Amino acid sequence: MELNLTKEVENQRYAGNIEHEFCPIDDIDPKAAKFPCCIVWTPLPIVSWLAPFIGHVGLSREDATILDFSGSYLVNVDKFAFGPVARYLQLDREQCCFPRNLAGHKCKNRYKHIEYGTAITWDDAIHSSGRDFEHKSYNLFTCNCHSFVANCLNRLCYKGSMNWNMVNVAALILFKGKWVDGFSVLRSFLPFVVVLCFGIFMVGWPFLIGLFSFSFLLIGWFLLGTYCYKSLLEC
Repeated sequence: MELNLTKEVENQRYAGNIEHEFCPIDDIDPKAAKFPCCIVWTPLPIVSWLAPFIGHVGLSREDATILDFSGSYLVNVDKFAFGPVARYLQLDREQCCFPRNLAGHKCKNRYKHIEYGTAITWDDAIHSSGRDFEHKSYNLFTCNCHSFVANCLNRLCYKGSMNWNMVNVAALILFKGKWVDGFSVLRSFLPFVVVLCFGIFMVGWPFLIGLFSFSFLLIGWFLLGTYCYKSLLEC
């Protein structure tokens, strides 16, 4: 009986049917700035003052070390640019695809996933994307921190998708992200409110129209570049 059971386990391992075993991770601890396996977000100077939905994002390893693409040929490790984390979203590693071989693929994009670059662990995907973006030029409008996170999620085939991009990464953290604390909310929106009030006081309602026009054009650029002219935002 034991011999047959051992052979059965070996056959399953050979066929790639045994579930991926995950290393245990610590709980999220905002006070200690520990956000394992999370997308993290913080407001950007000046840009977030005018459009508070725009910010800087990064992705953390299983040990909570944050990696973020913050400049040309620069991927920060454990030095999150532009201030402490204000918002975070922990991702589920069980919704990633970690194939040992082609037969072990459990996602529907198996061939596209292999061509793009698979990962055998969560950290492996982040390190691979980090090495890739160390050779890329940073541009807020075409190749930025959201591109880096999207690249990682595509390597993971997170939620069975290979279509992660700037827009849906931003939407993911914007609509599902959790605030670290009340001060983080204040730090993210107070500058925008001050600029808004000062602009209306000094210029009047045309300032408000101009500010919303800026946000509309910014959103339009990313939507058109992502879904209509993909070559513009591919980096």
